[in-house]
Amino acid sequence: MDILIGTALLLVVLGLFTLFSYKAPNGMKAMGALANAACASFLVEAFHDAFFGGVLNISFLQKVGASNGSLGGVAAGILVPLALGVSPVYAVLVGLAVSGYGILPGFIAGYLVAYIVKFLEKKIPAGLDLITIIIIAAPAARLVADFMQPVVDGTLLKIGDVLLTSANANPIVMGIILGGILTVVATAPLSSMALTAMLGLTGIPMAIGALAVFGSSFMNFVFFHKMKFGSKKDTIAVAIEPLTQADIISANPIPVYVTNFIGGALSGVIVALMGLTNMTPGTATPIAGFAVMFAYNKPAQVLIAGAGCILVSVLAGFIGYMIFKNYKIMTADQIRSAAAKEVA
Repeated sequence: MDILIGTALLLVVLGLFTLFSYKAPNGMKAMGALANAACASFLVEAFHDAFFGGVLNISFLQKVGASNGSLGGVAAGILVPLALGVSPVYAVLVGLAVSGYGILPGFIAGYLVAYIVKFLEKKIPAGLDLITIIIIAAPAARLVADFMQPVVDGTLLKIGDVLLTSANANPIVMGIILGGILTVVATAPLSSMALTAMLGLTGIPMAIGALAVFGSSFMNFVFFHKMKFGSKKDTIAVAIEPLTQADIISANPIPVYVTNFIGGALSGVIVALMGLTNMTPGTATPIAGFAVMFAYNKPAQVLIAGAGCILVSVLAGFIGYMIFKNYKIMTADQIRSAAAKEVA
């Protein structure tokens, strides 16, 4: 029952963020900024704190990672207003005001206060706008973050707790569900890094997310190559970062998402059966996700699990091709030529 509840709540969260991405004003830009904030904070933390610090015992780099990892809210509070067109000085003002809060409260504060700042810039005479924005925007950002923090703790972090409990109760089922969903999210407009960071995933669920997304690089390379979605350059790019080929993926969602769910689920089962753990949230990303696993598990276990994830992911790429080889797809040339004509 806990698995069903946790999965249902996770799907609701994904649905809300997808709705926000496509329907909210500048929603896609804001979500892109959220993903960038996760890179600037949690990805740095994963490499320097968990890997260079935890595995290689380099204390200076461990401090670097811990510093960045503690400022996810500030990063979101700065990058989201910047993405929405707010001037750098006001974006930094908003970001600094949410210091001490998590990445999602910082994201929401940055998004809402960005529109307040833009409104004030238009309405307040030059010279007075700086003082006015300092007086209004900074407290407003802090107030929004302060209001959202308990909401986040009571919803997203609770979902994370349910998933953690479920993973211990039935790890195989959780491996299938979480591995499949997070791998699909990695190819969607949402960020698997940001999602796992907001949920506060650790332990087996975070290990599932890290290695499932790691395996998806090899799966997407095989699948894109066999399906001939684009050029060799497009195929390599999607293996490194799926969001670089967002236009191809959004034009062919069914074959890409189904194939990624299959590969992610298979990788999730391997990780769950081996009982690997990952105590660094937000590391559902190919390179850092794999590297950080060495901080919490025996190297031989990580290498075996990584090899297993690569094998089943490559297999999933071929399975996806066999299922969808006669499916009518949109190629990169078709998509981009149509977009160029529209612009012209």
